[in-house]
Amino acid sequence: MIRAANLIDALNRAPAGQPFITFWIDEDERQALTFGEFRRRAREQARVFRDHGLQAGDRVVVIMPQGIPAMTTFVAAMMLGAAPAFLAYPNFKVEPSKYRSGLLGVTANLSAKAVVIDDEFPEEMLACVSVGDDTMLLRAGAKDFKAQRELQESHEHTSKEEIPKIRPDGLAFIQHSAGTTGLQKGVALTHAAVLRQIEHLARALKIDNEADRVYTWLPLYHDMGLIACFMLPMVCHLPVVMQSPLDWVMHPETLLQIISEHKCTLAWMPNFAFQFVPRRTPESRWRDYDLSSLRLLINCSEPVRASSMSEFQRAFAIKSAVLQSSYAMAENVFAVTQSDIDRPSGPLRIWVDGQQFRGAHRVKLVDEGTPGAVSFTSSGRLLPHQQVRVVSDSGVILQSDFVGEILVRGDCLFEGYYNRPDLTAQAIVDGWYHTGDLGFHLDGELYVVGRKKDLLIIGGENIYPQDIEEIVGGHPFVHDGRVIAMGVYNPDLGTEEIVVVAEVEHEELLAGAVELEQEIRSRVVAGLGVAVRTVFLKPPKWIVKSTAGKPARSATREKLLTEHPELNAQA
Repeated sequence: MIRAANLIDALNRAPAGQPFITFWIDEDERQALTFGEFRRRAREQARVFRDHGLQAGDRVVVIMPQGIPAMTTFVAAMMLGAAPAFLAYPNFKVEPSKYRSGLLGVTANLSAKAVVIDDEFPEEMLACVSVGDDTMLLRAGAKDFKAQRELQESHEHTSKEEIPKIRPDGLAFIQHSAGTTGLQKGVALTHAAVLRQIEHLARALKIDNEADRVYTWLPLYHDMGLIACFMLPMVCHLPVVMQSPLDWVMHPETLLQIISEHKCTLAWMPNFAFQFVPRRTPESRWRDYDLSSLRLLINCSEPVRASSMSEFQRAFAIKSAVLQSSYAMAENVFAVTQSDIDRPSGPLRIWVDGQQFRGAHRVKLVDEGTPGAVSFTSSGRLLPHQQVRVVSDSGVILQSDFVGEILVRGDCLFEGYYNRPDLTAQAIVDGWYHTGDLGFHLDGELYVVGRKKDLLIIGGENIYPQDIEEIVGGHPFVHDGRVIAMGVYNPDLGTEEIVVVAEVEHEELLAGAVELEQEIRSRVVAGLGVAVRTVFLKPPKWIVKSTAGKPARSATREKLLTEHPELNAQA
């Protein structure tokens, strides 16, 4: 049981000599801190914040590359009772115009007292950081913000006295709900809510602070990275081995190297990574890595794809019980559900009648191998004190054999979006958070099938774009995870038609576009029984990405309609 009064109290309870963060830079360079060293650096930065006038209740925006300086800055703000927020650092994976728009909107909404950047932050981006008359712009590498490297042990007791009393119901930090770069929904979370979430998660995962070690490449500005791979290790006193998300995406094989070398036991990943790593690692090296230390590798995506996890399992010969699933969101701090880690075969998988599912959104169980059957993988069972409802468009609570919108309620749920009462009123109704996700709750297991806003109605059938994207992305010439399927209304037919935009692996492949387009059409018809109206093949880096590195649907749609005005008449 976690006995800490707040997150800083939890950090202070960690043994000083216990290893905390190892930041992996490359094969020859790593940065490592114990809990004691981490505390001292954070306290030194907290003193600098205090000297600049930062007080409890102020907001602090941290726009720094992933690493120890960003993490100590974040915690330093919390030490003073201020509320920090990580924002994405600019990088080549995110379209500059979308990044600028998002940065301007989010910083304006937060009205931060301090914005902390590093010395490498692009000067041209500073104009997109919304600051008020009393906002401090601090550079983490500049002289006025450098921590004293030779801090004496005697300072530790003095620093503790300088830390103000932090109430459990006080605002801990603000994390931003994942989505497109322009999203301005800051999720305000209290210390108590975060600690409750971590306790629920630690029990479900049977965390052992003497044996477990977390591996992560996940960005800290989204809940999977911030909560599972920073706050949970900090509270439960676990070592964490971390690398930059950009370094990982450029060299995905490093995941295998780091887990093997550091004997990591826990990791979380989005669904695409389970395919991305084996496909970007030469098969001749699959057996060069020893992943036997892994106790749990958790797929935290909506929806969870059994085929993706199986691809990872076949490549690296790990046990089925290691591969698990979870349903999580920033609005609930993190996890709502977690699969049963004691189930030897991993998350539960079922098959349903495809015609009933697409035509009536009804879940009718059938045997594996039944013609036309659709497979779903469970995201697990509810964590303690979490509740879900599945409702129709009119708000009627549905029986377990029907698909509807997932509503969530529990003791970790946020109280509202920061400074956005309008969005809060839309999202939380009578204490229930409307997730916008579609799914069904069957025999205690939650199955998430897609986003409500993304659902395509094609000839009276419900088609999920993720199903199309999985099929198209399976083609060897298409870049993993770089496919968008969308519906474009055809007034002549009175229904939507499917349009697919996909990035090829190499620009030279566009020379064979006609043949590739036909292969993609055939794959979709064979897999789902629906026809694709148009396939647009694009060069690498064409699809607009979110700050999380995922394809941004609405922004990509806008870009496609701009480049292909012939679609506008039917959009």
